[in-house]
Amino acid sequence: MSSFKRKTTSKTQVLPGTRPSPGSISTTITSTGIPSLDDILGGGLPLTCSLVVAAPDPHSSYGELVQKTFLSQGLACKQDVFVVGGDQDALDWVKGCMWFRDSSSALDEVGDDQKLADEDQKMKIAWRYEQMKQFQTTVGSASTSEDFCRTFELTTRIPASTVENALQSSQLITCDLAADSTSVATPRVITSIEELLSRRLSKAPLRICIPGLGSSAWGDLCGQDILRFLYRLRSLLRQNPLTCASISLDPHISSEAWGGPGWIQRLGWMCDGMITLDAFTTNPSLSNLFPSYHGMVHIHTLPSPHTLLPPSDRFSNLRGLSASTTEGGSSSGENNLAFKCTRKRLIFETMHLDVEGGVGERRTTPAPTAGILDTDQVSRLQSESLPVPASKAALASVQVEIELDPVSTSTAKVPSYNDVTAIEVTHTPKKKPKKTVAFRSDRPDLYDF
Repeated sequence: MSSFKRKTTSKTQVLPGTRPSPGSISTTITSTGIPSLDDILGGGLPLTCSLVVAAPDPHSSYGELVQKTFLSQGLACKQDVFVVGGDQDALDWVKGCMWFRDSSSALDEVGDDQKLADEDQKMKIAWRYEQMKQFQTTVGSASTSEDFCRTFELTTRIPASTVENALQSSQLITCDLAADSTSVATPRVITSIEELLSRRLSKAPLRICIPGLGSSAWGDLCGQDILRFLYRLRSLLRQNPLTCASISLDPHISSEAWGGPGWIQRLGWMCDGMITLDAFTTNPSLSNLFPSYHGMVHIHTLPSPHTLLPPSDRFSNLRGLSASTTEGGSSSGENNLAFKCTRKRLIFETMHLDVEGGVGERRTTPAPTAGILDTDQVSRLQSESLPVPASKAALASVQVEIELDPVSTSTAKVPSYNDVTAIEVTHTPKKKPKKTVAFRSDRPDLYDF
């Protein structure tokens, strides 16, 4: 009997809101709620992994916006969500999260926007370029009917009935932090997560959402407390294969200045994936150079379970590593990434320069020049009794020598006007050298005349 067996697909239970990773079938990924961020991570956030988002700008809340989308995606795809409150009550923070519109209104709006975009494109683009593919700086948004990744809008809030139903069915679990300056809250949060995982009977994936780690509600934290917390959380995720976590750092601990040299690198070692959303508000010059974006995206570490290299290196379209790989196996470099927050959503894009000079930089008036007036212009100004402007270049003495044939030899002198030094032109004869011809032969007797 042959030892070969027919390969059959294993009938495994499909978890809600998940799908296999494109890099390894043994890895299950789930969406963060932002399609472009899923592309940077290699398709999505793998289960048993943690993602840390650092936003050093204290005047914006881009890191918190990522956490709200992460929570909304979990409730939309019927996954369990555990939220740790920060400076405000955890339930109030959940009620402020965004939501998606129903399919009918969303499709109507998308159709109207597409129609207006097509009309605008026909007016602005020449007919010979209409059939060409448009330049894409980001990945397309997922369909609203797909459970893996919904399209959330910042103008829509999560319904109160959805939050109440999630609380009653234990799909949503909140954990508030008691403000206590004498102790830190990281051990209490780890204990709460351990108790939840020990008594949990649901087979649905669990999302742990921790916004504002290191804020005043967490107590007087030091660098060692945050590193221990991230390390302990990562070990708990490894022991529970249906769990993932997303953490956003408080702005004051998201920079090297707080933890000292190598602080961001040490944070990347304690988690599976870490990115920094560096806003342009701290540097106005960058805002003028890149008016289409709100900040840059810096990637420190990427999740790579069951593999040596992150799946993002092969399957990310925004990073551009797979597309730029040459035949020899080398890569020409990684794309620069940026983000922008529109009226409806947060988008990650490849960073590129705008049109050189900008729209309003075109010069409509000639630049002022201070050239040297010629002899005719000087004569015309003197005949009209007008002052002759003097420039710095006209105050220099210039001598020009022109070589002519020996027949004509003369000297011309141009009179000076308005402190202009006279220009002397001297004609000197040119002597032509005599030409000599040399002729040599190996047999001079033939040419002996």
